Amino acid sequence: MSAPHVPKVAGIEPALPAPAHTAAPHAANAPADPASGALSEGSPGTPPAPGSDTSSATVTGMDPDIPGVAQLAAVQDRLAGWISDLSTLHDLTERLAHTRTLDEALRELLRAGAALVGARRGLVVLAPADGLGPETTVGLGLGHAEIGHIETVPRRALSYARILDGLPEPGACGDDAPAPGAGRAPDPRTSAPAAACTEISEPDIPGEKGLDPRLREVAARLGYAASYAVPLTAEPIGRTGAAVWLYDEPAEPTERQRHLVGLYRAHAAEHLARLLELHRSRQDTETLREELLPHRLPRIPGVRLAVRHSTGPRGGGDWYDALPLPDGALGLAVGSVTGSGPSAVAAMGRLRASLRAYAVMEGEDPVAVLSDLELLLRLTEPARSATALFAYTEPPPGGPSAPPVPDGLTGRPPYPEDMEEMEEDLADGSWGSARLPRKLVLAGAGHCPPLVLGETRTEFVETSLSAPLGMLACWEAPSVEIEPAGGETVLLYSDGLLERTGESMDRAFTRLHAAAAGVPGAIRHDPEAVVDHIVRTMLPQGLDDPSSEEDVVLLAVYFEE
Repeated sequence: MSAPHVPKVAGIEPALPAPAHTAAPHAANAPADPASGALSEGSPGTPPAPGSDTSSATVTGMDPDIPGVAQLAAVQDRLAGWISDLSTLHDLTERLAHTRTLDEALRELLRAGAALVGARRGLVVLAPADGLGPETTVGLGLGHAEIGHIETVPRRALSYARILDGLPEPGACGDDAPAPGAGRAPDPRTSAPAAACTEISEPDIPGEKGLDPRLREVAARLGYAASYAVPLTAEPIGRTGAAVWLYDEPAEPTERQRHLVGLYRAHAAEHLARLLELHRSRQDTETLREELLPHRLPRIPGVRLAVRHSTGPRGGGDWYDALPLPDGALGLAVGSVTGSGPSAVAAMGRLRASLRAYAVMEGEDPVAVLSDLELLLRLTEPARSATALFAYTEPPPGGPSAPPVPDGLTGRPPYPEDMEEMEEDLADGSWGSARLPRKLVLAGAGHCPPLVLGETRTEFVETSLSAPLGMLACWEAPSVEIEPAGGETVLLYSDGLLERTGESMDRAFTRLHAAAAGVPGAIRHDPEAVVDHIVRTMLPQGLDDPSSEEDVVLLAVYFEE
């Protein structure tokens, strides 16, 4: 007779699910099934943790009273369980590695941890120990109101809060074992010699004695009966936060689940630390950029302004400016510096400050302003180039530097009807303030042409083709003069608005023209509504799309009727 055939492993166990209760009910030293994949580490016949030495597994787990074939089958089952665990960890860490923002990573951490420990809900609190922030709370299966209820519990009674505060627990507490009496308030008489816990398990909140009454009340209201909290620690910051998962019934994770979630959170904490540093770097760059751009747009008689801008993830050098000039004139600028990151933002600040100085001295001649700016850029930063567009709007008719002229007068003697109109204008205080169009003189250096939007026209301004600043030995290009009528809007923008569409430049220009022409007539007198409509039409994903690295600037200049 031949020996019975040893069954082969057809595959590996599926990844750990995330039902409401997959953790073992709380019981002291409950024995585990020797043939299951949920064996407790350290018990007789228990396989070592994934990644440990398994050479003696087939010997130490053997029972002389059990046939050898059955023992080999049990070993195969255990090996399949280890492979399943490793596969699960690999899949979860891969999902985590694909997260690009802190919020995405925190939510993925909660979801994966809930699957590993067999919980359904939880929350993670990000509170870096260095105090530099950011501080945030993200919930899984918990709304803002429910998280608010949990936060009403005294801090000393919250397991994750005690971890964040580094409060010690009564009794001994190891890396992989829950603290005895976890959930009780720390005893100040024993807090000095005791060590802070690395994890806190509260397996039976309704039945545990000595818990804070408010914790018991909130748990009953939200419908959870057990919790399991762990810290998130990574160098060089140290403790970055804490996560806690909530069970609907009294339960706690098994030793195998604790080990798996420990391996996962070690990787997750390092990933969070990297994203945290990246987030801080972006915030610093964004703050620097915001400080270098206008805090608010100026108010000029006869002109209303609106702007939308967004910085790419790496921080770019796109900028805008609206500068009040003497006698009610206005200088407008849009530009872009090559490169990205803090160096590009700093270069943008230097360039914008220099242009402001030149605009005050010779703003009525945009060609002279850009020529001086190009010379400065070439002498001080020869390795960098920039595009720029500068426009000068003359003082409104009737201002201090121009005599008021009523509509219809062009040097001829006034007709009687003109005198009547002059008297009406004098009576309502609008004599000459908006009767004549304001001239707009502009010059561009490799920048996108402005777009004029009105009731009777939607057209790009014909500007001469010119190179960016710093590209040629000497930059020079003729200026262009236009006369926007009352009720028309001039749009100045950066090429990022076009490039974020993902289309060719010709199609992007056509799309921008169509978006401007499609502005409803009811909102054309509101520049804020105009820029919002164009942004929604051009960029359906919004200005804060993390998948795009392009800066966006859109400046609308509305000339009142």
